[in-house]
Amino acid sequence: MEERPIIVKRVKKVSGGHHGGSWKVAFADFATAMMAFFLVLWLTATATPEQIEAVEGYFRDPIGFTEGGSPNPVDLEGSASVVESSQADIADQQIVIEDETIEELADTLEQRQMEQLFQDLQEQIEQSETLQEFKDQLLIDITDEGLRIQIVDRSQRPMFDSGRAQLKYYSQDILFELAKPLGAVANKLSITGHTDATPFSGRPGYTNWELSAERANTARRALVAGGVGSDQIARVVGLSDSVLFDQSNPKAPVNRRISIIVLNKKAQKDIRDNAGGQPLIDLTEPSAAERQQAQDKLESGDWFQPKPEPDAEELSW
Repeated sequence: MEERPIIVKRVKKVSGGHHGGSWKVAFADFATAMMAFFLVLWLTATATPEQIEAVEGYFRDPIGFTEGGSPNPVDLEGSASVVESSQADIADQQIVIEDETIEELADTLEQRQMEQLFQDLQEQIEQSETLQEFKDQLLIDITDEGLRIQIVDRSQRPMFDSGRAQLKYYSQDILFELAKPLGAVANKLSITGHTDATPFSGRPGYTNWELSAERANTARRALVAGGVGSDQIARVVGLSDSVLFDQSNPKAPVNRRISIIVLNKKAQKDIRDNAGGQPLIDLTEPSAAERQQAQDKLESGDWFQPKPEPDAEELSW
């Protein structure tokens, strides 16, 4: 009898233990999904109807072409407003910078006007036979108030007769010549009379204060007759000997003088404010039209605004 082979079958028993990590990934995905679902429910419960409509519009049309769509659902149409606000802030900053630049431009233009007028007066003195003869009595400089022209007395050549407010004939000619360039500008003028420290005598109650004021007013009439507009005069005052030109010699002839100042805008405003006037506009703040005019003049080199020739007044000195 033939023997059969013996087959041994061994079964490998697996004891309890490690079953793999795939379940952890699945659980994490489930937890994330639940958290997202919870956030959606919370946002939906707290969102306004407009925000809900924006979200709904996005899912209907993500590009945002239709009404109710939003190109950025996270901001709930907030991005556009943020961009617009930033652009508005930048625009405001640009406007502020532009205003400051224009104000500086206006100040620069006014300074150039004064410098140009200074040169014009110097040329006027050199070309005019009348002014050439008396150029040593004409002192011109630029101050904080504007361009100042001082007509001073010299020994044996006074502007006025002693103790009187009547102009010498050559003094009248000087003022007529100066009136031509001064009447061509739009700036207002200040006219001041000064005397030396010699006390006035001969008329009771009449002092150097009255004399200096009358002399300043006489100079005003001569300038108006020479072409300066009467509305161009901002101030006419007499200061007696309170502001001496030569402090070391109070009785020197040079202290007797007429001072004419072509006022800048700040000085003109100060005069009006100190006198109690209420300007309709702030003269230190240029309007849009003035800014554009300043820009045009600066680019073209045309510094002065021509004025029509006024009718000459009949002199009564």
